[in-house]
Amino acid sequence: MGKLTRDDLYSLEKYAAIRPDFRAKVMEHKQHRRVPIGPHAALYFEDALTMQYQVQEMLRLERIFEPEGIQDELDVYNPLIPDGSNWKAAFMVEYEDEAERKQALARLIGIEKAVWVQVEGLGKVYPIANEDLDRETEDKTASVHFLRFELTPEMIAAVKQGAIISAGIDHPACHEKTELPQAVRDSLAGDLI
Repeated sequence: MGKLTRDDLYSLEKYAAIRPDFRAKVMEHKQHRRVPIGPHAALYFEDALTMQYQVQEMLRLERIFEPEGIQDELDVYNPLIPDGSNWKAAFMVEYEDEAERKQALARLIGIEKAVWVQVEGLGKVYPIANEDLDRETEDKTASVHFLRFELTPEMIAAVKQGAIISAGIDHPACHEKTELPQAVRDSLAGDLI
């Protein structure tokens, strides 16, 4: 998967004109990139389109138009684009109630290392978590983690041939498992070379 360059981005003026249509396209795309794992957690798989949207929105919000500033944003978001042999995702612990979320984050320390994906008939793949910075303390974990799932050539071939993909969590305070819907499975297969 190629990384984004300045040539992939719209100018602020052009983006303002196309933003409603582009945003609708990205939101539709993201529906096939979200995997709920139980009632309080989800994986949001990233790719070049989701990261282009993030960069465009940051440039718009911050009114960045100088080449150095644009490159800084690309440098932040490009590492979240899959490399052809992996999936990259934001993992979110989701509780609406703040007090309940605080209690959950205290009991879910280490959950980011307990998330997994599995290609049918092959072993679970646990992630490389938070490569940018540590997101937990002695007292609690964060509600957002960034995960990279590295796949073997055998796993990639199986996904390309239509194998079922599952995801789950094996944490002492949280055990969940789900099978990815076909549309999500197919979207993730497109990330692999």
